Amino acid sequence: MSSRPVVDVVLPCLNEVEALPWVLARIPDGMSAIVVDNGSTDGSAELAASWGALVVRVEQRGYGAACQAGLLAARAPIVAVMDADASLDPGQLPRVVDPVLAGDRDLMLGRRIPVSRGAQPWHLRVANHALTARIRRRTGVHLGDLGPMRAARREELLGLGILDQRSGYPAETLVRAADAGWRIGEIGVDYRPRLGRSKVTGTPRGVWHAVRDMSAAISR
Repeated sequence: MSSRPVVDVVLPCLNEVEALPWVLARIPDGMSAIVVDNGSTDGSAELAASWGALVVRVEQRGYGAACQAGLLAARAPIVAVMDADASLDPGQLPRVVDPVLAGDRDLMLGRRIPVSRGAQPWHLRVANHALTARIRRRTGVHLGDLGPMRAARREELLGLGILDQRSGYPAETLVRAADAGWRIGEIGVDYRPRLGRSKVTGTPRGVWHAVRDMSAAISR
């Protein structure tokens, strides 16, 4: 194996001490974890460092702020992003990374396939359907999910100039990539109940805020 990883895996993190050991233990060979701590108070940053992850601390709250900080800290040619709450399995990252490595896709998304009834509550399903429909109308790209697991080349991602610092970051990534003519694809990945409490989408109110941010990003 080369001394430098081929893929950096950005893991936005806010109080995920319960999930991080499982997540970090399953990062595939050839990939390196970057845990972007977004104000954790439960020791997540220290735990991640003890597992050998690069820890980046970001004071500005927001999913987009964390993703962008991780992207700037990455040094591998390809960057993957995924949630740090154990709802997604890092062992399945090659499904989204390999098409980018092969040059077949510019942006690859993991479409969440629930493995149990409790993995994706009704309010998440409704919101996801509405947002993917808006993406389709705005860009012509047909997707089944906005994909919290995704991969692309680092320099190209930086070149998109994504501005959103909150929950609209994934939607803005898709819109800007589509506008730039990127080849976008998706593939199914397992989606399981998260470990710990959700900070954004655990309640209908939290989902509403996320939908508001994403809708604004789609409309830009």
